Amino acid sequence: MSGRRVVITGVGLVSPYGGDAADFFERLLAGESAVRLYETDDVPRPLAIPAVRCAALDVDALLGRALASTMDRFAQLGTVAALDAWRDAGFDPGDRSEKPHCGVAWGTALGGTLAYERGYRELWLAGRPRVSPLSVVLGMNNAAASHAAILLGLANACLSYTVACASSAIAIGEAFRRIRAGAAEVMLAGGSDAPHAYGVVRAWEALRVLAPGDAESAPRACRPFDRERAGLVLAEGAGALVLEEREHALARGATILAELAGYGSTCDHAHLVRPEAAGQRRAIALAMEDAGLAPEEIDYINAHGTATREGDPTEIAAIRDYFGPRAAGVAVSATKSMHGHMLGATGVVEAIVTVLTMRRGAVPPTAWLDALDPDCAGVRHIAARAENLPVRAALSNSFAFGGSNAVLAFRAH
Repeated sequence: MSGRRVVITGVGLVSPYGGDAADFFERLLAGESAVRLYETDDVPRPLAIPAVRCAALDVDALLGRALASTMDRFAQLGTVAALDAWRDAGFDPGDRSEKPHCGVAWGTALGGTLAYERGYRELWLAGRPRVSPLSVVLGMNNAAASHAAILLGLANACLSYTVACASSAIAIGEAFRRIRAGAAEVMLAGGSDAPHAYGVVRAWEALRVLAPGDAESAPRACRPFDRERAGLVLAEGAGALVLEEREHALARGATILAELAGYGSTCDHAHLVRPEAAGQRRAIALAMEDAGLAPEEIDYINAHGTATREGDPTEIAAIRDYFGPRAAGVAVSATKSMHGHMLGATGVVEAIVTVLTMRRGAVPPTAWLDALDPDCAGVRHIAARAENLPVRAALSNSFAFGGSNAVLAFRAH
């Protein structure tokens, strides 16, 4: 551990439950699934899959109709979450003055996929001679970060990361490093994705990693670590954290929610879609070393836990390998079982869950974990229902296609 200390002073979230981050966390503690059957018949081949969609959001009212019309849905969701986090940190979202000590770091896996698909349909299905002149700015992956910077006057770095499912975790980690190195005082860090474009869903379906289900079984479709797990559930969503140099936060009287104490990122350098425990273990070790934490200090791990056949046992193997005998006493849960896999946004959303777990002293469960896969044994799974547990320090894991791994280490403040 070196350099300046970094704390979290604000959170913002757009979730399938509606409400704010506190309400989202209460739903997770209650074991409430947001997974529903998503159906569409406006394409050549009807679609019906378990999925998670955000609660109704009046973006015209929240952002203004003119501004909202220049954004793809991933940027709309992300901008709303960013403004909420900024406000939660005690800053005025209406203050557009230049802030050279404040910046943005944002993650997305897919960016403006919906905008691009709309253009393809207009050209190839509707036979129109041209697409919207806004197509490029709607679709660009840095749109969410850029809108946040423009709206809030954030004149420090405006950074975007596309690292599949680790995108927003890496955005948070790199923002953390920027503050710690003295290159910024405040960073707005997070991510957003809206993956339910028809072509995107069909592409994930072709990989054979999506959980099946009908209207009745859909809420239980995502079952991380369970012997009967059958795949992940695609979700849309957005989250944001305000990271701040600790002395800067104290000087302005900010409420400190937790300390982001360490960050580790590695590459498996092995396979595009098959994870490797060794690379994940190295990311855990780097985060722990960076934070100056010992294995016995970790009380909780929010697992990446996608409910895929290969991913779940690989992650547990990495945890067992790093923690050794201590692994059996570390509480582990995978909240994707309830809110689904938000791809580029999942890292920040699960970081928020981890922070709120420490604040509340309550660990949300891995829902629908009825029969543990023996290959996923060796840790203390929090299954079926939440447990009250004091959490001094915690990890949040994010592991992505391409072998990219990111681990965030948090300490209670």
